[in-house]
Amino acid sequence: PCRPRPTRQTSSSGWGLGDTTETSRPNFLLLLADDLGIGDVGCYGNSTIRTPNIDRLAEGGVRLTQHLAAEAVCTPSRAAFLTGRYPIRSGMTSGNGHRVLQWAAGSGGLPPEEITFAKILKEQGYVTGLIGKWHLGLNCHSSSDHCHHPLSHGFQHFLGMPLGMMGDCAGAEPSEKRVALQRRLHLWGQACALAALTLAAGRLTRLLRTPWWMLVLGLAALAAVFLAASRHVGDLIIYADCFLMRNHTVTQQPLRLERVAGLIHKHRPFLLFVSFLHVHVPLVTTADFRGRSLHGPYGDNVEELDWMVGRVLRALDREGLTDNTLVYFASDHGGSLESRAGPVQLGGWNGVYRGGKGMGGWEGGIRVPGIFRWPGVLPAGRVVDEPTSMMDVFPTVVLLGANVSPPPRVIDGKNLMPLLQGETPHSDHEFLLHYCEVFLHAARWVQRGRVWKVHFMTPNFHPEGAGACYGSKVCPCIGDVTEHDPPLLFDLSTDPGETHPLTPDSEPEFHAVVGRLRQEAARYSLSQVHQQLGSIYNIWRPWLQPYLQLIVGARAGHSQGAGVTASDIHA
Repeated sequence: PCRPRPTRQTSSSGWGLGDTTETSRPNFLLLLADDLGIGDVGCYGNSTIRTPNIDRLAEGGVRLTQHLAAEAVCTPSRAAFLTGRYPIRSGMTSGNGHRVLQWAAGSGGLPPEEITFAKILKEQGYVTGLIGKWHLGLNCHSSSDHCHHPLSHGFQHFLGMPLGMMGDCAGAEPSEKRVALQRRLHLWGQACALAALTLAAGRLTRLLRTPWWMLVLGLAALAAVFLAASRHVGDLIIYADCFLMRNHTVTQQPLRLERVAGLIHKHRPFLLFVSFLHVHVPLVTTADFRGRSLHGPYGDNVEELDWMVGRVLRALDREGLTDNTLVYFASDHGGSLESRAGPVQLGGWNGVYRGGKGMGGWEGGIRVPGIFRWPGVLPAGRVVDEPTSMMDVFPTVVLLGANVSPPPRVIDGKNLMPLLQGETPHSDHEFLLHYCEVFLHAARWVQRGRVWKVHFMTPNFHPEGAGACYGSKVCPCIGDVTEHDPPLLFDLSTDPGETHPLTPDSEPEFHAVVGRLRQEAARYSLSQVHQQLGSIYNIWRPWLQPYLQLIVGARAGHSQGAGVTASDIHA
């Protein structure tokens, strides 16, 4: 059913609904882009990339100007979005440089005991579905246990990619894994070959008297294996990670990129999470949109993303669901400044905000578009300048849809409805912490009329002054960083671009503000749980690899490798 029966929502849950009100539980349509910069959207100031559908969504709803991702990369940000909790609480981080899940056949992922808004709404009678990118894990111990799979986290229907789009899926630059693996395998092959030659030379010159021929043959064989693997590692990645699933079944392996851009047409579950593969590299764009934008392949991809948003919204209109649907649009983090192919920029623009994807606590990596629309409930055209978080979606959706007590765990998100409706002028967040892996890089203190922000550490840009860590995947969280003592202090109310750090001489409250944020950071020091992205759990495990399966039953005789049809998606 797409029209829920009326329910009475009360403040009994203790999440701040206020007085008892009579309302119908809404449908939820959650639209999340991948790597979209806040400066790439018209309603956030872009005048050269055309995004009319997203702009109309903002005109009919509430636009948030200080909407924040919990982290500046995909996996931890999405975990926080679904659970309403800092990713360090669920273990969706690491402390060793692994910032996202690397392989579909790794054993890390969103722990089964975590509670998503989809899981709660499913228990309350909602039909729940996810289309697109997941990137929160698949299996724990076997290729079929599906412990981290979307269907184990409250989604009844899943059609999408376990990881998401990567440059490696098209053998394109920038490469997430292929280039580094090729170099490593090639180096190992050369090392084994050199060792074999050294042993052979030692034996021939009678410097070595050990049984040498077995070692030489073994090292030579290893050298041959490593060197061969380095030439074919790209094919392995395309097959192992770039595939399509429908529920628990692999339906296309490897993925047919020419079909990806037109994948999403319409779907009508009660809660639908449309997790776009756009606008992550390799920027797969259909022919109708190539060459249309002033900003090359990236601009073309953004304009196609906007077209997809329009198609989904028109489906709501066509089915008479618009007035009873809360629509949310955001990006999982800021645009990627390191995504380049030579001189061509393949990533987004983050407006006036410094930094981008992966850059610790800089605003450009964590400040994202945030739009809510619910006709007749939320005021059209309202703009909210208060700090909000993507973690706030969890309590907001759960309160509106389930009207149940909060789960027995710490929830870091806040109910947004009073702020969205204009019942309160201020955010419920007093402090927000900005982690990079398990390391606290920055924090903000929300006072009435002012927003203070400190940076305890920041990544070092290379080359110096470039504004990004060119030549690497993303900036590191530890090691090649600068630790600031005293911390960098900014007043975001007057300096949102973080260009003028305050000093004790220029700001009388400097020591008081820094001291307060240090105290809060220590008080909010989060106990670390089992880190799912650690190297032991974030490596390729062949026995966890999902493989293409054949359709049985009514569709017997047809390989799902042929692709997914429009009728499949509509169903």
